[in-house]
Amino acid sequence: MIVPPGSTIGIVGGGQLGRMLAIAAAQLGYRSHVYAPEASGPASEVAAEWTCGRYDDADALAAFAAAVDVVTYEFENIDPQAIARAAGHATVRPGAASLEVAQYRPYEKQLVLDLGGGVAPFRPVASLADLEGALADIGTPAILKTAALGYDGKGQARIDSPADAAAAWATLAPARDALARLIGDAAPMIVERRIDFLAEFSVILCRGADGEMVVWDTPENIHRDGILDISALPASAEIRAQAPAAIALSRAVADRLDHVGVLTCEFFATADGPLFNEMAPRVHNSGHWTIEGAVTSQFQNHIRAVCGLPLGDTALAAARVEMRNLIGHEADGWAEILADARAHLHLYGKREARRGRKMGHVTHLFAA
Repeated sequence: MIVPPGSTIGIVGGGQLGRMLAIAAAQLGYRSHVYAPEASGPASEVAAEWTCGRYDDADALAAFAAAVDVVTYEFENIDPQAIARAAGHATVRPGAASLEVAQYRPYEKQLVLDLGGGVAPFRPVASLADLEGALADIGTPAILKTAALGYDGKGQARIDSPADAAAAWATLAPARDALARLIGDAAPMIVERRIDFLAEFSVILCRGADGEMVVWDTPENIHRDGILDISALPASAEIRAQAPAAIALSRAVADRLDHVGVLTCEFFATADGPLFNEMAPRVHNSGHWTIEGAVTSQFQNHIRAVCGLPLGDTALAAARVEMRNLIGHEADGWAEILADARAHLHLYGKREARRGRKMGHVTHLFAA
């Protein structure tokens, strides 16, 4: 199915990813209609229409889908059943299967294992006794995480020895209890063995409805306080050596899910090869560099894919590329940033600069 320019793309989620998707859609002649629980957001400034509704309101999502020509999403914490119902009124890309797997860490890790990939030893846990037993099995140091809904280092507690288990369990009690109410019988937590890794990187690919796939160069990702700080290309030699295996696995994940659009898989480079960490069934922060740093950005290729258009070239547009997130009040330095003629500044239109909040990003391109 081809959705021609002039049609309306429904975007579920109104944050900065929705904003950049709407900008890419407009460049190709599409209108964007955003659905989000807030009354406004970063995407409201660039979208033609905005519908306020909950992510778990199947009736509202179905009505929204009936008002657009195709639906996509910038945010994966959406009820898959609601998305499946929306698919009865408009084509939804990516489909509910990608949501179901990406939302629940044990599912995505098991999928990778089924495809022959490597992951850190892990166990789903539903009680302190489960956690203590899992630590006896997989060892420490470890990290306890919410099994869903966590991002940017939120919903996590470090465990350096088995004696830390009770404190970690108590620390995450509010997040765990809230999640348990949402997911029912599934274990609300997951514990993973902490890995000694050489570097972190991501594979960003885009898959069309016909199965055609393109992949961007693999960025090296540097985190600060659990939040992505810098994505840089070319990546280190260790990452470049491990990228082909990680790309092959990511392609297999996309095919298994019949995913349409951008899919991002995050990896650790280790002495034993790439270890899968997590996936996002959408455009991703570590791909923001592609706006200026690649021939075709992740945002434009995502729009192309969900509309059934040919995918664009993903080749690098410069010898070296570096993208840096602007967190909190770092965005206040916009004048100094723009004094650098090589800087490509993106501010997201958020009014309040809070600690840990992504306010924008800046990309630099280098000839050598």
